[in-house]
Amino acid sequence: MKTKIVTKLFKQACLFSLALISFTIVAQEEEKKWFDNFSVNGSVDGYFRYNIGAPNKAYDLGQGAGEEFAAPGTSFADRPGFALGMANLILGYEGEKVGFVADLVYGPRGTDAVGNNSGSASASIVNQLYVYWNVSEKVKLTFGNFNTYLGYEVISPTGNFNYSTSYMFSNGPFSHTGLKADFAIDEKWSAMVAIMNPTDQTDFNPNDTYIIGAQVGYAADGGSAYLNFRYGNEGDPGPVEPTFQVDLTTGWDLSEKFYLGFNGTYLDTDGDGFYAAAFYPQFQATESFAIGLRGEYFNVFVDDDAVDDVDITAITLTGSYDVGNLTFKPEFRIDSSDDAFVDSDLQATSSLSSFVLGAIYKF
Repeated sequence: MKTKIVTKLFKQACLFSLALISFTIVAQEEEKKWFDNFSVNGSVDGYFRYNIGAPNKAYDLGQGAGEEFAAPGTSFADRPGFALGMANLILGYEGEKVGFVADLVYGPRGTDAVGNNSGSASASIVNQLYVYWNVSEKVKLTFGNFNTYLGYEVISPTGNFNYSTSYMFSNGPFSHTGLKADFAIDEKWSAMVAIMNPTDQTDFNPNDTYIIGAQVGYAADGGSAYLNFRYGNEGDPGPVEPTFQVDLTTGWDLSEKFYLGFNGTYLDTDGDGFYAAAFYPQFQATESFAIGLRGEYFNVFVDDDAVDDVDITAITLTGSYDVGNLTFKPEFRIDSSDDAFVDSDLQATSSLSSFVLGAIYKF
């Protein structure tokens, strides 16, 4: 009898211990899952740049512009020799209903990207800073500073195939501050509307004017297409005619190894503006190596019969080689435009050839 009681007590103790262990494991898993909602990622990049048949040091043409460097008229990767990109740290929290993103940048690429347009010290490091609320499965509200929804290319080099950037990207908006609403219409179609500060005025609105943004998107297994709009009075430095921009961004997997992207855009402010188009074919040669081309045409026009349009073409051939989280991007680029560049003798010339080797570490 005594043995049965002891055995029964032993079994109960074991069951209690198992229950306690299970409870502890579940509690630990729930706690781990809670912490998993936080994320930390980002990148570090730098590059080497060399002009072919053009100066690789500062020069002064004596026209009041001061010292200049021979480079394409696009953002980033525009300094000779070994140069720095930026350090990018992205902190985020993704809850079931709410979350935030704090995207911080430091370095020359980051400084050029944020622009410090509002004159605030924080603008020198804040690339994005926003909160969001998933109101329902089909509606999401975002409030704060977010990178632009227009265009094919982005600020972070991890999001682009080419290391240098296009004229469309460089002349379009980089970031917006405001309120946007994303709508999931069905499994493939989406829409977005937004009210925002003037372009790149990220810390606050110094002009008391606003921009309206909109987007219609379609995404399937083989690719996606987005038709983007923005309209409004930029108000800098004073009242001006409204700016209108329409932009199409699309990309499709034509096979397992071949991808084709396209970006076309048109911007007009009272008869002045630009239009452009670029194709982005890319071929995945091996698991770690890919090669891609960007072919771009860019036209700047003004509402003045005495001023000719400026036509620019740029052909960029880029390789991409992955070594773990580190990616090397060797790149050869030719920019062409009438008398827009200088040769080794500082004489005007219509083309500029350059080589860039980018190195990007992503974490």
